[in-house]
Amino acid sequence: MKNILLITAACLLALLSTTGTSLPYPILPPLFATDSGNGLTQFLGLPPKLLFGLALMINPLGLLIGSAVLGSLSDRYGRRSVLLLTTVGAAIGHAATAGAMVLESYPLFIVARFITGLLEGNGAVARALLAEKLEGPLRARALSWLNGAFHLGWLFGPLLAGLTLGFGITVPFWIAVAALLLGALLVTIALERETASMAATSWWQEARRNHAFNLLRNPELRTLFIVQLALTCGVTAFYEFYPLWLVENANYDARSIAFFNVGMCGLMTLTAVFAGNPSRHEPLKRAGWYAAGIGVVVAMVAFGNIWLGMAAIMLFGVPNAFYNAVVQAWSAERFSAHGQGAVMGLLATTFCLANILMALAGSVLTLLNTRLILGLGAALALWAAWRIQGWRTQLAAAPAVL
Repeated sequence: MKNILLITAACLLALLSTTGTSLPYPILPPLFATDSGNGLTQFLGLPPKLLFGLALMINPLGLLIGSAVLGSLSDRYGRRSVLLLTTVGAAIGHAATAGAMVLESYPLFIVARFITGLLEGNGAVARALLAEKLEGPLRARALSWLNGAFHLGWLFGPLLAGLTLGFGITVPFWIAVAALLLGALLVTIALERETASMAATSWWQEARRNHAFNLLRNPELRTLFIVQLALTCGVTAFYEFYPLWLVENANYDARSIAFFNVGMCGLMTLTAVFAGNPSRHEPLKRAGWYAAGIGVVVAMVAFGNIWLGMAAIMLFGVPNAFYNAVVQAWSAERFSAHGQGAVMGLLATTFCLANILMALAGSVLTLLNTRLILGLGAALALWAAWRIQGWRTQLAAAPAVL
C-alpha cells in the first residue's frame, strides 16, 4: 500500500507539472509565425521566428539549471521539501507569464518562462524518489509509469490550451497555476516529512559542489551524457518544431495543433504503461533499437510529404517511450552509488541542454526551412543509436567504473 501511494503521488505530481509546462506550446507557434500585431512578436524589430526560437530556449535554460541542482539538493534536504517549494514557485512563475501576455511584454515573458523552467526542473526529484524507494522490476515499471504521467501532461496541457484559448489568451496559464497548486497540496498530503542532512554547507554551496555535471568525471557517465545529449537533441528538435512544421505545411492553428498533439501523446502514454515490463534482451541493445526508431520517424517528418510527416508525428511516441523506460531504469541500477537525485538530475539536465541547443539552432535554420532543424535532429538520433551499440560492446568487455 505504501508503494502504491508513493507511485500515485509521484505520477500525479508529474502529470500536473507537465500540464502546466506544456500549455503554452500550441499558443506560441501561430502567434510568432504570423504578423499578429502582438507586442510579444515585435520586440526590438527582431524577426518573429527568431523571437520564437528564443522563447523556446529560455524555459529549457531554466530547466537545465534546475535539473542540474534540484536533484542533488533533494539528496540533502529531502524530496518532499524540494518538491513542495519548487511546485509553488512554478505556479507563481505561470502567474507572471499570464501578466506578461496581458502587458505584451516580451522581456517579462522571457523572465517568467525562465523562472518557471528553473523550478520545474523538479522532475529529476520525482524520478529520484521512485528510484530510491523501489527496487528491481517494480522500480523499472514505476519509472515507466512516471514517464507516462509526464507524457500525459503533454497531452492534457495543449488540449486544455486549445479548448480554453477562446476565453482569453491568459486562461491556459491560470489553469497551470491551479494545477501546480493542486500538485503542491498533493505533495503535502502524500509524502512524509524527511530529516535534512546536517552538513554545515549552505544550499548554495551544496548546489555548486554537487550539481549533476560533477558526475561527468566518471568515464561511463560521461559516455552516457554524450549519447543522451545526441539522442535528446533529436527528440527536442522534433518537440520544439513539429508544431511550426504543422503551421507551415498544414495551416494548423493553435486548436488544431492541440488536438493533433492529443493523438501523439495518447499513444506515447499508452506505450509507457507497458514499456517498463521485463525483457529477455539486454537494456543497451534495446536502447539502441529505440534510438534508431526515433531517428527514423523524425527523418520522416523532415523529408517526407505532409501525410507521411503527420503519420510519423503520431508514431513518434512509441520508440520514445520505450527508450526512456529502458535508459532510466538501467541508469538507476548501474549508477545508484552516485546518488539517485544526481543521476536522474544528469539525465534531466541533458534533455534541457538539448532543448537549448536545438532552440538556438532552430532559430537560425527555420529562417531558411523548418525541415532543416528536423533533419539535423534525425541525424543526431541515428548517430546516438550507432554509438549505443558500440558502447554496449565496450561495457560487455569491462566491469562498471564507479
